[in-house]
Amino acid sequence: MKVVKIGAIWCGGCLVMNKVWNKLKDNYKFDYEELDFDMDEEEVEKYSPGDVLPVFIFLDEDREVDRLVGEYSYEELLNKMIEVGIINEKIN
Repeated sequence: MKVVKIGAIWCGGCLVMNKVWNKLKDNYKFDYEELDFDMDEEEVEKYSPGDVLPVFIFLDEDREVDRLVGEYSYEELLNKMIEVGIINEKIN
């Protein structure tokens, strides 16, 4: 299981979510890949992110099981990651 996070430096919602995302990475151990909408264009296209960023795509192997699009609270993103099986244990 892993999360693919797609964002961009020009995206206001992505800047807001960076604090939430970094807090999750500090508090929990999980696999993730971060892609830049513009710099990683070829890789990003594989996930069909749409027009709203950021996008959090939850994968089991290479199969998408769910995704969140836009801004979410720490608790909302954490709960989704627990629900889909990305996060099992707190490290801090």
